[in-house]
Amino acid sequence: MCDRGELREVSAAVLAVTAHLSVREVLQTILTSARRLLGARYAALGVPDSGGGFAEFLADGVTDEQWRAIGPLPRQHGVLGEMLKSPHAVRMADIRQHPRFGWWPRAHPVLTDFIGMPIVDGDEILGELFLANKIEPGGFTADDEELLRLLAAHAAIALVNARLYERSRELSIVEERNRIARELHDAVTQKLFSLRLTADAAATLVERDPDAAAAQLETVRRLAADAAGELRSIVDELRPVDLSGDGLDVALRKQAELLDRVHAASVRFTGCPVPRLTAAREEAVYRTAQEALHNALRHGDPSSVTVELRTGGGMVALLVEDDGKGFDTAAPALAARRLGLASMRERAAAIGGTLKITSAPGAGTSVRLEVPTGG
Repeated sequence: MCDRGELREVSAAVLAVTAHLSVREVLQTILTSARRLLGARYAALGVPDSGGGFAEFLADGVTDEQWRAIGPLPRQHGVLGEMLKSPHAVRMADIRQHPRFGWWPRAHPVLTDFIGMPIVDGDEILGELFLANKIEPGGFTADDEELLRLLAAHAAIALVNARLYERSRELSIVEERNRIARELHDAVTQKLFSLRLTADAAATLVERDPDAAAAQLETVRRLAADAAGELRSIVDELRPVDLSGDGLDVALRKQAELLDRVHAASVRFTGCPVPRLTAAREEAVYRTAQEALHNALRHGDPSSVTVELRTGGGMVALLVEDDGKGFDTAAPALAARRLGLASMRERAAAIGGTLKITSAPGAGTSVRLEVPTGG
């Protein structure tokens, strides 16, 4: 049975699932609570990817220095691989006696008593939660197993919610694309068709009836202006929805979390709430971050990308850094990248900001944008 302290721990972990936290923060809260509640020295939580590794792997009970010394993330083999195939818990006095136990890196702590619980949604195994080295003698108990099963169930809720959120965003993007396509067809394509016909008519009249040709060309000018106006109005409606309600920091955090889930590279956001900027400046910062992330993930082949948003000295600063292959900023860039870099510079200039792009082959890329908060 749980005492009051344990119940508070369980309550905190459960409430984290419905709080406005990132999925990673929710899973970390559940993991930390599990280690404390079950009295374990070490705990970990893994969410597999489709390539034989882990899309998410969190550990609790080891320092950052120890974690770095252990080395790369584990793969889906041995006991970890077995837990991803079976919905049943694993509870042992010594994990090294498991028939699928293989080895661990030299810097890895020695694990003995062990309890592992698959994170299950229906018939699908979403991940695994496991703890090792019970602090009190006697190993993990049946009560520990039941409590861990409860926490794993809430981890499953967090992961399912994340999937639903991602799918809803994808559907919103598809719906927005369809809306733009309809508006382009209805408002612009027809004008462009009329413009082409009028231009053809003007071409046939140039020599035999210059006045009529001039009138047709005036119609061409008017239709072109109308089409340009329609395009501007459509583009103006593409202001990121998240900015209007959430603010810049929340919108960038959501963007980073979405990209982190759909790309192999780790994409992380750090920052704090910043003062509200003008609509033009907020959109410029957001679009610059999007472009920098796109360039890093498409061209840089990084293992990690960080997005940082800070404020101070009357400025808001955006920093997007990656550890990818970088490029020579003095050399001609790929057409797509060159266009993106030009777009970022134009956005910065238009809002009175300053943009600095630093990169070198093999040294990653850094994009820093500073915009004033006032004026």
